[in-house]
Amino acid sequence: MKNLFFIMFAFFSFQINAQVAIGKSNVTNENVSLEFGNDNKGIILPWVDSETAVSGAVNGTIIYDTYAKKVKYLKNGTWFDLSVDTNGVVDTTLQDSKTDLPNAKVAIGKDAATDTTPGILVLTDADKAMILPKVASPHLNIKNPSAGMMVYDTAAHQLAVFNGTNWSFWKP
Repeated sequence: MKNLFFIMFAFFSFQINAQVAIGKSNVTNENVSLEFGNDNKGIILPWVDSETAVSGAVNGTIIYDTYAKKVKYLKNGTWFDLSVDTNGVVDTTLQDSKTDLPNAKVAIGKDAATDTTPGILVLTDADKAMILPKVASPHLNIKNPSAGMMVYDTAAHQLAVFNGTNWSFWKP
């Protein structure tokens, strides 16, 4: 009976706690699916050969297009450029000899086990958000950013994306 209770408790706890903190001990509140620590690091978006190489993408998908050298997101079926600057660079030699696993996916949320949304990292909860890594003035404080990096600039209160050469900043 003890074992049954423990198994049921563990399963129930797993289903409720569909939140992930990276670089910190826990998320800030119950409305967060994924949250990053604050130590001058960013999230690197998936690199793709071009936006046309992404099949089955859904609105809200964010990529780094190595052909255009731009960070892009999909909105209403159309790819939008977040990089602005056209002088991006990226060295893809580390990944050029590798092949993608077509079913590689990490899903976070209450429906993660059954979610069929395509993507590398999928947040399945419709009522939770991701909190980006927070960095004050990333263009000054991230010493060696990678192409496709994205952070929230806490000094300017805006989204910052790196295209391999320059940072672009987006404010609502």
